[in-house]
Amino acid sequence: MAARDPPPVTSHAPPEVPSGVALFLTIPYAFILPEVICGFWVWILVAATQVTYPLLQGWVMYVSLTSFLISLVFLLSYLLGFYKRFDSWIVLDSLYHGTTGILYMSAAVLQAHATIISEVMVEKYYLNTAATLFAFITTLLYILHAFSIYYH
Repeated sequence: MAARDPPPVTSHAPPEVPSGVALFLTIPYAFILPEVICGFWVWILVAATQVTYPLLQGWVMYVSLTSFLISLVFLLSYLLGFYKRFDSWIVLDSLYHGTTGILYMSAAVLQAHATIISEVMVEKYYLNTAATLFAFITTLLYILHAFSIYYH
């Protein structure tokens, strides 16, 4: 009786993250810096309205500020190479960005509602409109990042 060869071992190694400037030019990592910048603008613009509607804009402030800080940690992790210590960083990145995309969508809808009801105050209306625009752009960036890291 002849011995059978063992089946070939296949392993799926996570893709290598580029370093330096190439990080900002490679999908999905190219989305991180725009996420941080647009999220920062949402946070600043809502704060500039002096949070006229605390029930609505409080959630927007919470989502934008925590997402800004956590995304900044992800950016620093990629820049400094901390992600190399963990095998499941792709799963964590995809789950974080997918969840944040959903939370940002809820915040963008609430901010849009705050914009609609602030039409009588012209100055705050323009700030709320800009915050709403950046909230929807940031939502799109988080969702694109989540899908592109998942299928990467």
